[in-house]
Amino acid sequence: RGKMRVDLRSDTVTKPTAAMRAAMAAAEVGDDVYEEDPTVKQLEALAASKLQKEAAVFVPTGTMGNTIAVKLHTQPGQEVIADARAHILDYELGMTAVFSGCQIRTVETPKGILTWDAIRGKVKKGGNLFSATGLIALENTHNMAGGTTYTLENIREISEHAHAQHIPVHMDGARVFNAAVATGIPVAEIVAPVDTVMVCLSKGLGAPVGSLLVGSNAALANARIVRKRLGGGMRQVGVLAAAGIVALDSMVDRLAEDHANAKYIAQELGQVAGISVDASAVETNIVFIDIRELRTPVATIVAMLRERDVLINNVGPDHLRIVTHLDAPRAHCERAIEAIREVVEALRK
Repeated sequence: RGKMRVDLRSDTVTKPTAAMRAAMAAAEVGDDVYEEDPTVKQLEALAASKLQKEAAVFVPTGTMGNTIAVKLHTQPGQEVIADARAHILDYELGMTAVFSGCQIRTVETPKGILTWDAIRGKVKKGGNLFSATGLIALENTHNMAGGTTYTLENIREISEHAHAQHIPVHMDGARVFNAAVATGIPVAEIVAPVDTVMVCLSKGLGAPVGSLLVGSNAALANARIVRKRLGGGMRQVGVLAAAGIVALDSMVDRLAEDHANAKYIAQELGQVAGISVDASAVETNIVFIDIRELRTPVATIVAMLRERDVLINNVGPDHLRIVTHLDAPRAHCERAIEAIREVVEALRK
């Protein structure tokens, strides 16, 4: 058979669809710094409508969207409460500190999901000794917890208590559409309680570039100014926004396929002696594989899989992470399972 290259490192590796490429080629454009790009305006209006918020701002990356949100909601010297494995803490190059002058107050959670009971003891009013809590940040789905989702009741409870103390809530919703598809809760209901939400177009939705920061007009009043300071003032960027429109219009429902593939991989690998996979923990499109029993450096395992044309990332020294996506159909998943079995068997001899 011909070689099949399987890439399950992330859902960011997808290529734009034919429909996206056609929309990009035909996009009407203008200078977005002057707010004159009609396609960007259409995308922002579409996102605001789908999430039932007042406004949206197109940004090149999810990290920029989160960074803008933290800056808009906080003052230097304040704290941002987040899960101990949050993306804004571990994978955004310290931008909460570098750009907003804030520190992150972490909360240990079993599945990456904050609760008000876990948060309440971390909230501070400030004073002569303590930094005040300026923001609570939720991650839905939670990447490093394996794509876990929040319940609507939990989001509401956190937001209600936070708002009662005049603390805003931001949602890192890079994969919030995965959460909506997995839970069956409309995305607008999921994000309704929070003040702002960042949504990625370039992960499961398959667009080549871009994210959106969505919220009320008041919350986003200075978002474009902050975006410009970060180097996000883009010009004829409707060529990218056009792909985002296709993503929001036609790529959400198919996320269920990615979830089904992730569950299938987890169930199959759960039967492989030498590794440990909890299929019951797979809620969306992320699968973690515990390799400790193999007593082999994770880099060696990653390299052995690469030799078999299967690309999978490690997370720390003890786990591999698989992320299913648009460009990884069931045949690719089957090949990845086969390759992992081959590697595990070779290492156990």
